[in-house]
Amino acid sequence: MLDAGLKTQLKAYLENITQPIELIASLDEGAKSNELRELLTEIAELSPAKITFLDNGQSSRQPSFKIQRAGSDIAVEFAGIPLGHEFTSLVLALLQVGGHAIKMDEMVANQIRNLNEDYVFETYYSLSCQNCPDVVQALNAMSVLNPRIKHTSIDGALFQDEVKQREVMSVPAVFLNGEEFHYGRANAEELLAKLGTGDSEEQIAALNEKEPYDVLVVGGGPAGAAAAIYAARKGIRTGVVAERFGGQVLDTMSIENYISVRETDGPSFAGALEAHVRDYDVDIMNVQRAEELIPGKEIQLKLANGATLKTKSLILATGARWRELGVPGEADYRNKGVAYCPHCDGPLYKGKDVAVIGGGNSGVEAAIDLAGLVNHVTLLEFGEALRADEVLQRKLHSLPNVTVIKMAQTTEVIGDGSKVTALRYTDRTNQETKDIPLDGIFVQIGLVPNNEWLGDVVKRSKHGEIEIDVRGQTSIPGVFAAGDATTVPYKQIIIAAGQGATAALSAFDYLIRTSVE
Repeated sequence: MLDAGLKTQLKAYLENITQPIELIASLDEGAKSNELRELLTEIAELSPAKITFLDNGQSSRQPSFKIQRAGSDIAVEFAGIPLGHEFTSLVLALLQVGGHAIKMDEMVANQIRNLNEDYVFETYYSLSCQNCPDVVQALNAMSVLNPRIKHTSIDGALFQDEVKQREVMSVPAVFLNGEEFHYGRANAEELLAKLGTGDSEEQIAALNEKEPYDVLVVGGGPAGAAAAIYAARKGIRTGVVAERFGGQVLDTMSIENYISVRETDGPSFAGALEAHVRDYDVDIMNVQRAEELIPGKEIQLKLANGATLKTKSLILATGARWRELGVPGEADYRNKGVAYCPHCDGPLYKGKDVAVIGGGNSGVEAAIDLAGLVNHVTLLEFGEALRADEVLQRKLHSLPNVTVIKMAQTTEVIGDGSKVTALRYTDRTNQETKDIPLDGIFVQIGLVPNNEWLGDVVKRSKHGEIEIDVRGQTSIPGVFAAGDATTVPYKQIIIAAGQGATAALSAFDYLIRTSVE
């Protein structure tokens, strides 16, 4: 099942196992069970002294398997065949259950070890979902660190009855003790916060006690990462505050226009960004949300957890997020038929009817991708013409199961109380109201900057973007900005990275000049 090259790589990884593990499979007579048996047998054969394959599992989910540390209750479970994006999750689970060290901040790891309740997590994923592995890997690691935490990863495509019964319409979907807990990408720190453990007094005190930075960067996307690297290379004290390192890049399926990188995906690119920043002496503070900016000779940044950081200069690289429709029903049916990531959630709508809102590149690309999975796609564009590149429009119009409606203003998302059933729009040519029966709506109408928390402290455009000059300087001395959060006309990864570098160099120049004064 695994090709020779992959087997060679996997065998090398498995040499890091220090404690024997068992692969305990629950199988039936179906084809997928046979595939899983073949996969697990091949894995066991790569390390016979440390891995034992057993097919006497008793799980009601078939095919499924448990990776268990021999003679202990440390285990993780997969329902399905974790290939595709989840193959890395499988490899990490084998290593971690087998005693290999888990790469995690020690303070976070101790928080997990100290949880004194029983938690049973179930995560539904799709093999094409690029956001799912982060959640799967985080919960797997948590279950290895604390045996009171149990985790099963479930391939929604193989367990459609469960998906339907639990009305899972977006992945990753996490259930805790049988109840909905979380949708979307998350790491261990974010999941801990959602459990209600919050930042400990020790963590808050540690943040408050940090010495003032020369440069503090808010945001961990391409702009923030570039700013941090350029600042650190100047030998000055540099810190980064980020809700999630990588930012919106984490939700990007394919990147083909970052010069010198011919092709990659968002999560890989984001991982490379963080790894590059960590090569330098940069203090990274993850899962921390900025709440207030207080200007002054020594700039203060208040965090949502109550801590305050101090810095001589500040770079705002807060990025942007998907713009919402802002119509009745959208919030009510988010993750219940209203989605924003066609690559992640598209497989859940196989054979169904969906709509895509937005006729730009993102919307047309989404419609093209979904057309290969669903029964029918209706694309709605507010204006008189699609705004996507001509090559994308030609591809779209060649597809037999796509309908394009122009001059359409979405006015309401309609549902039955548990899921989406229709979309209502106004035909702008005659003001007639029309309904489209469907199962899912994918919103692709652009971006909104993550700047609301700034209020009126920094001058912003009517669209909420931070106004900057050619040097990245904002309206406040010592405060610079870069990337999609600013008035830069083109929202591109490579432009954001360049702006981050500009802001860092400008901040360094500012520090030199103010120190002379």
